[in-house]
Amino acid sequence: MRKPMIAGNWKMNKTWSEAVVLAQGISNRYKSQWDAVDVVLCPPTVDLKAVHSVLEFDRSPIHVGAQNVFWEPSGAFTGETSVAMLDEVGVTHCIVGHSERRTYFAETDEMVNKKVLALVAGGLVPIVCVGESLAVRDADTYLDFVTKQVHAALAGLDSEQVAKCVVAYEPIWAIGTGRTATPEQAQEVCQAIRSQVAADFGADAAEAVRVLYGGSMKPENVDGLIAEPDIDGGLIGGAALKAESFVQLIKACV
Repeated sequence: MRKPMIAGNWKMNKTWSEAVVLAQGISNRYKSQWDAVDVVLCPPTVDLKAVHSVLEFDRSPIHVGAQNVFWEPSGAFTGETSVAMLDEVGVTHCIVGHSERRTYFAETDEMVNKKVLALVAGGLVPIVCVGESLAVRDADTYLDFVTKQVHAALAGLDSEQVAKCVVAYEPIWAIGTGRTATPEQAQEVCQAIRSQVAADFGADAAEAVRVLYGGSMKPENVDGLIAEPDIDGGLIGGAALKAESFVQLIKACV
């Protein structure tokens, strides 16, 4: 059985002091039953050390994730952060390929793949985001579009490495819009993602890799989404910015 995961993507929200308050609010609510779920907090880069310090002080098993990384180990790359830098401040997971990175910062499938390879080589877990725009969905080419993203992102890994990765399906038309894919729509694509992993890396890797839903999951719709066989949790945006709603999502996966 795959262990569920709830990962909170805070995006460009929360100052250092606000991040401490939110991390403490989530950590204070931690219950032993949560051990059945991998919980990951992904604050802005400047907040990573502060959030890790809160969780470390509380001896919390909650993981810390970054929102981005660069594939080179060091060099003249102003504004970027390396895998080693993330690792040293306690980061264990990292989001790559989010639609906002692809849209606003022109990240390509090739760039996402370089980041995945660097993270895996450095011992961090990539949370690889894939998903289609409304135009692609309306053109009924979304399954082909998303599976090609999966194939490209994981290229160069072996089956054991892929088994430890996480893929997050985030329909772009459902991010920050209040719209949500129905459980059936989400399951269709998550199943296709798993089938693509099976085709590329074998059945064992496909069975092990966790596939999250990342399009406006919230307490009102979480039960229906995680009941689907190929949805192993969520990559949470807005609902991750308040301890109460985030905790409700974790509890739904226990």
